[in-house]
Amino acid sequence: MHIPDGFIAPQMYLPAYGVAGGLWAYGVRRLRASMEDETIPRLAVLTAFCFVAMMVMVPLPGGTSAHVTGVAMLAILFGVWMAFLSVSLVLLIQALLFGSGGITALPINALAIGMAGGAAAWCAFGLLKHVHEGFALVVAGWLSVNLSALLVAIALGVQPLIAHRADGSPLFFPFGLSVTLGAVMVPHLIIGVGEGVLTLLMYRFVKQRGWFPES
Repeated sequence: MHIPDGFIAPQMYLPAYGVAGGLWAYGVRRLRASMEDETIPRLAVLTAFCFVAMMVMVPLPGGTSAHVTGVAMLAILFGVWMAFLSVSLVLLIQALLFGSGGITALPINALAIGMAGGAAAWCAFGLLKHVHEGFALVVAGWLSVNLSALLVAIALGVQPLIAHRADGSPLFFPFGLSVTLGAVMVPHLIIGVGEGVLTLLMYRFVKQRGWFPES
């Protein structure tokens, strides 16, 4: 669900950089104080898995793409802040080396996928795990993808409203919410099921091997 360069107006991506930059700085300070040495290789392996998963993208009408993210798995296993920083790093590397996403769109992609998606998954799992752990994991994965997709769709769809010429023609992204919401959300309703199953399988895999960090 990456947004590429050239689709987001400075009126949006500059404030987004301010918000994301503050969260990145806070997250780094927080993790330096709390991360244990044995957590680093486990996090690195799962971050690399997310990198590979997010590279398998299907282009969608409306200026984005469909793919799983792995952010729910990261958030549930390691916490929201670590998930946010890991996904942000993945997005940065993909933008710089592979042209996937973009530097101007980086903070919006990171906030939508890493922070909002990770927080949604973490909250959903915390609320539902006492009902049924497997169900909670699937819901967490599904919700993480669909909340991220919704935010990306909104960010794209409001561009004609915030950046346009005197005659009303868009300066950046040309399609409004009537296009982006359907084009982005409908495929991700299905992609989210795959994300949920992936989250369930990966959670059980690392838990069986004793990777799950103590809370």
